Amino acid sequence: MSTAGKVIKCKAAVAWEAGKPFSVEEVEVAPPRDHEVRIKIVATGVCRTDAHAVSTHFKEGLFPVILGHEGAGIVESVGPGVTKVKPGDKVIPLYIPQCGECKFCLNPKTNLCEKISKIKTAISDQDLMADNTSRFTCKGKQIYHFMGTSTFSEYTVCAETSVAKIDSAAPLDKVCLIGCGFSTGYGAAINTAKVEPGSSCAVFGLGGVGLSAVMGCKAAGATRIIGIDINSDKFKKAMELGATECINPKDYDKPIQQVISEMTGGGVDFSIECIGIIDVMKAALECTTVGWGTCAIVGVSLDEHGLPVAPFHLIMGRTLKATFFGGWKSVDCVPKLVKDYLSKKFDLDSLVTFTLPFDKINEAFDLMHKGKSIRTVLVF
Repeated sequence: MSTAGKVIKCKAAVAWEAGKPFSVEEVEVAPPRDHEVRIKIVATGVCRTDAHAVSTHFKEGLFPVILGHEGAGIVESVGPGVTKVKPGDKVIPLYIPQCGECKFCLNPKTNLCEKISKIKTAISDQDLMADNTSRFTCKGKQIYHFMGTSTFSEYTVCAETSVAKIDSAAPLDKVCLIGCGFSTGYGAAINTAKVEPGSSCAVFGLGGVGLSAVMGCKAAGATRIIGIDINSDKFKKAMELGATECINPKDYDKPIQQVISEMTGGGVDFSIECIGIIDVMKAALECTTVGWGTCAIVGVSLDEHGLPVAPFHLIMGRTLKATFFGGWKSVDCVPKLVKDYLSKKFDLDSLVTFTLPFDKINEAFDLMHKGKSIRTVLVF
């Protein structure tokens, strides 16, 4: 029996308040309205940004909310006016939309889009659909959406501008990582830092995003890639994916930027920060060489203090950049990244440490917080 046009009851993880475990509930998902797409989520990755969004340190979030932004699924139905996808298509929901018409979409210098109604910190975008209503209810209460995706639900509703149609051969439990972690790290190296052949790189943080940055540095032709993490258990995987050496700041009695500078005869050509800690961002900038060193910031910090940058570092030729979704224009580039994966141009499979049933979502977050997983993928 077709579910098009009907309310669907399904399983979702609801965050009722900050700092509390997710509660797996039965929710009602309304049909898509104009230019909206209802998607059956098949798999979703667990990303630290979701943990930030329910952190007690993060004051702007709206509750209750269904989080999740690194998913993949199949179109169940479409609302009036939708032309780019149809029921049965495999898709990846996009937390950064691409309308194709605004001044940002028409400019090759950015991957932002006007459809991000609040161009501010993406993790504060726990909100509603374009018409200021929600498609989710639970126990008679309205549930907020998250980043335009809400993939911690078996069914979700997204704007058409926030959906990328992908190859029908794509394994959804792997390509879901292209919805955030992989694309962000890989693109930080290729699009933002613009790593060059023969260069030296330092990647701070060897989780899913950092390892993707390592892969990006390797793909760009870097010949020296230094991985930095306080968890040495991550070094083996980093070396497999392209790091030429790995170091643990805990092994040294001097600042890690000084260690890297001494190792490289004055600093690396490129550094990529994938943790979200202000002191690490500072170290990432300071470990680059004077004259032309480039630092790309990927991590999201909840610290209320800004990044302390000495003007002298910039005057001496260093460049500080930051990236959102790795600089990819989402609707255009996500399908191409999926094709590159299917062509074995990079290895997503190595980033998946655990694949668990969706009901074990709190266990997945525990694994992440304890540093025992690169990425855990939840499947419905």
